Amino acid sequence: MEIKLVEEISYDKESGGWYYKDIRYLFIRPETIVGIQKKVNEICGEAKEALFSGGYTGGKLSAEKFTKELGLSEEEILAFMCYMGTQLGWGRMEWELHEEKFVIRVHNSPFAEAYGKSDEGVCHLIEGVFAGVGEIIFGKAVSEERLCKAKGDAYCEIVVERR
Repeated sequence: MEIKLVEEISYDKESGGWYYKDIRYLFIRPETIVGIQKKVNEICGEAKEALFSGGYTGGKLSAEKFTKELGLSEEEILAFMCYMGTQLGWGRMEWELHEEKFVIRVHNSPFAEAYGKSDEGVCHLIEGVFAGVGEIIFGKAVSEERLCKAKGDAYCEIVVERR
């Protein structure tokens, strides 16, 4: 499945918003997100939960809308969301769908790149998005970022399993 987000995204000059299929998007530097992430960790240590939660909400809402609007199967919505993530600049995404889980590999994650070296995974926003997608595909799901470029891995890998 191929989407043409880059060709179909539109800018509304009057409102100052970018839209794809009536959903608003924005351009933001990954360093902005990582700056927030590091500050929240410094203040209260809850950046993972906060970014994951935001990603989850956006991922679930998008997966629900595009599944309904475009009539996508489970496999097609996963492909659609990975292709969209790639086109939005979140890194080159690959996916595998199995009966009880799916695996997302992110090459060149902007969040891992902007974060720098870390002892743990830092792609909480991406993990949250795909946890939300997992809720649409599996009903209930759990997720884990098992590999992360910021930890020195070759790429980031997120596994979402049926709960």
